[in-house]
Parts: sequence; C-alpha cells; structure tokens
Amino acid sequence: MTPSQETRPAADGAAEPLIRVSGVQKYFGDHQVLHDIDLDVRAGEVVVLLGPSGSGKTTLCRCVNRLETIEGGTITVNGAPLPEEGRALARLRADVGMVFQSFNLFAHKSVLDNVTLGPMKVRGTARAEAEERARALLERVGLAGKASARPAQLSGGQQQRVAIARALAMEPKALLFDEPTSALDPEMINEVLDVMVSLADEGMTMLVVTHEMGFARRAADRVVFMDGGRIVESAPPEEFFGDPRTDRAKGFLSKVLQH
Repeated sequence: MTPSQETRPAADGAAEPLIRVSGVQKYFGDHQVLHDIDLDVRAGEVVVLLGPSGSGKTTLCRCVNRLETIEGGTITVNGAPLPEEGRALARLRADVGMVFQSFNLFAHKSVLDNVTLGPMKVRGTARAEAEERARALLERVGLAGKASARPAQLSGGQQQRVAIARALAMEPKALLFDEPTSALDPEMINEVLDVMVSLADEGMTMLVVTHEMGFARRAADRVVFMDGGRIVESAPPEEFFGDPRTDRAKGFLSKVLQH
C-alpha cells in the first residue's frame, strides 16, 4: 500500500455500494461489447479499469451515467436505478460526473464560465455562489490565474484540469474518468494525475479508465482487469501487479510494463 492509499479515508465496506453494476449486457448492433458485468464501487473507493483497447472499459464507464444504454442487467447509483431521460437523468449526471479524453470545454466561453455553467443550469445555483465555488476549485487544480482565459489559450493539461474543476463544481457523489490523460503530451500527464491522486486522498469515489500503470499502483483501492467485454480479474493493486492470477493479465502486464 502506498502512502497515498494509507492516508485515504476507508471505503465503508458495510454500506450499500454507491454504484452497483449487475449482469450488464451491451451490444453495438450484433456485436456484444459487455458480457454479464458485475461490479460494485463503494463510497470513497477508487477503482481503476485496465485492459487492452477494445476490452469494454470505456463502454462500461459510459453506461454508468447512461451515456450508453444497456440491453440487459441493471445499474444502480445510491440504490436507485438509472433514470431513462429528462431532469432525473440530468441530476444523475450531476451526481456522477464524467471527465473525458477530449476536455469538451465550450471554446467561446471563459474558463470561469465553463465551470459555473453546470451548477447554474442544473443545480439552480446563484451566479455569485457558483463563481465563488468555481474560483476555489480553479485554485484547487492550480489554475487560479486562468479564470478569464479561453480554452484555446490553455495547454492540454490545463484544459483537462478545468474539466475536472467543472465536474467537481456539481458536487458529485462520484467521478468517472475515461482515459483522462490519453490526449495529453507526456509532460502534461503528471499535472492531471496529481490532481486525481489528491481527489482520491480526499475520499472522492472514482471509477477510472486509464493506461497509466503508475496511477493505478499509487491511487487505486482495486484494479479491475477487462478483456473481451468481460471482467477477467479484480484485486488490490499490489496483488494485481505483483502476482496476477490469470495468464491474460500476465500477458497484458508483460507488454505494458516494458514501456
């Protein structure tokens, strides 16, 4: 266990999982991309999804806040099934925030406006309160001086940190990360990962799709390895990286840890 994991608030093992995925099936046309997925994520837990490209990691992540629909099984958040549409779905996406590969910031709006828009539109937060919280969050991600900048004036790493601040502005119960560093230049990756580690240390519930093995070792409570749309292995990081149980996981790690 790393120092980061030792100091983190413990997930409540007795409580109902914050996110529960049960028997989930997902198809794209005739192609089945998720097969009978069962996964619980408890409040305060950091779960990292690893696996080769095309293994279903991103699809599973997108199903959790209903960016993708499912053809079988159930997904619940805080004990309630995912809503179909409308305001209830907007509230779900506020409670379960998502940070994407490609920042998805509004290019014509300032950084401050990007962060305040969600709370004002979805939560009904007054502008003054939304701006006060947005400035605090921008300081938290190391961008206090960029409130008036436009996204095009920022580096990729800075834009992704704005995207994290935007997700946090909704005061989510959990955050989903879909390969948040894959579009970044190598020197910008750590500035984003450091923010993510600090969130983990503070007890944020996180489901993270990533290829960053160092982050998985450092911040995950549990590593879930997927292949072919199935969960092949699930273990604490020291077990997964130190002694993987399946040949498929061993083969994957032998390739990715060489680089």
